Amino acid sequence: MSDAAPPHREATTTRPGPYPGPSTPSAEGARAPGDGGGPQEVRGLLDSLGPLLLEWLPRQRWFAGKGRPISGFALVSATELLPPSGAGPGLLHLLVRARQDGAGEDCYQLLLGIRDVLPPHLAPALVGRPADGPLRGRAVYEGLTDPRLAALLLERLRVPGRLGPLRFTREPEVVISPDLAPRLLDAEQSNSSAVYGETYILKLFRRVGPGVNPDLELPRALANAGCARVPAPAAWFEAEPQRAGAEPMTLGVLQPYLPGSADGWQLALGALAAGAGFTAPARALGQATAEVHLALAEALPTTALDRHRLEALAAAMTHRLDAAAEAVPALRPYRAALCAAYDDIAAPGGAGRTWHAQRIHGDLHLGQALRTPADGRWSLIDFEGEPAVPLAERRRPQPVARDIAGMLRSFDYAAAVGRAQGTGWADAARDAFCEGYAAAHPDDPREDPRLLRAHETDKAVYEVLYEARHRPDWLPVPMSAIRRLAEGSRAAGGTPV
Repeated sequence: MSDAAPPHREATTTRPGPYPGPSTPSAEGARAPGDGGGPQEVRGLLDSLGPLLLEWLPRQRWFAGKGRPISGFALVSATELLPPSGAGPGLLHLLVRARQDGAGEDCYQLLLGIRDVLPPHLAPALVGRPADGPLRGRAVYEGLTDPRLAALLLERLRVPGRLGPLRFTREPEVVISPDLAPRLLDAEQSNSSAVYGETYILKLFRRVGPGVNPDLELPRALANAGCARVPAPAAWFEAEPQRAGAEPMTLGVLQPYLPGSADGWQLALGALAAGAGFTAPARALGQATAEVHLALAEALPTTALDRHRLEALAAAMTHRLDAAAEAVPALRPYRAALCAAYDDIAAPGGAGRTWHAQRIHGDLHLGQALRTPADGRWSLIDFEGEPAVPLAERRRPQPVARDIAGMLRSFDYAAAVGRAQGTGWADAARDAFCEGYAAAHPDDPREDPRLLRAHETDKAVYEVLYEARHRPDWLPVPMSAIRRLAEGSRAAGGTPV
């Protein structure tokens, strides 16, 4: 689903614990779950699970390679977090690379429960029963659905340390109760989340790669800068690198849960259903966004978008437009006018005009903002960025206009869902958001609209391509923005807000 309209969207193993095995992953002498052994058991584990994963993995909402067949698997690491005992479950942590012809490979984090007899309430979570290998005949299932196994993850974070290649870390001042009952959330798309006792929420990243995930890096930086608009991480866990000089992979982050909060998407649709405006909440949300941007600029390095960077930015946007217009003929009549918006940001660079870039949210929309009912305060969540974008790219400084444009597009989508297009509802909310932002930030996004117009155009082009491929009935929503933006580009000094 378009993120402007959120949903509701080398085999090496380590066998920690009582079994012998290396403390650092190594292909030689590594041990797999089961009765112990060497490389043969390692290969046997993946060989036995492979046919099950081949069917199960593409059905998961967080699988990124839908529509392309899996050609093979490679096991990065296997760690037994809990050995099965009698009638009790076991928990196996896997990092598996899935290869897809023509699309490279992605690394996925799997948490597999293991039982001899699967209780009826866990039957929907069944992955399958391996026909051979160290887990032969046992029920293998999605472990996060099992409250006992979900509670084990919290215990590992509560009492940090290492377990094979996995490193669990907790902020020193944080105290985590051992008696927080888990429940799995079912509204995730690219990740999985569990709430513990209405106190904490654990996000598990499913598609992982080397480097600190922004959803850990940015909230920690904001907490250190004293910004209270984002829940500060309480604990997290990573997979340590297998090669010298490589970065660890962030696997999960535990943060305070905000019970009773409603996200901006729900609140906007509620206002539309009641025939009410959204200007006051939008203005407050704009202020909250500005505060987060200012704190990020204080906590992390910033850079100037000089001539070369602006030209590269405009060229990338033009490339995306060309690809989208090739796939969606409805875009073609507007291509020249839309390109003018991109040319406008490259031209000032040649004349010495610069804008600044910094770390930003990267995927901001109404569904990424929570408002607490007691005081009406906004918080921003989910700083992971767009999961389909490479991690290194998501960690680069970018103009704050990208976040602002994402929120403006989200107001348009809310108006469309609430059947309020053309009523002025979205325009009023967009104006109020920018007013709130300008009240808290020295740079008013409306004073020089070129960068904002280019990013909103880029966002609308992405939406056109997405809707044409996945939800053709929704195509009129971004096409309406395309027509407006194209007209604004034709008019000198036109503004998207």
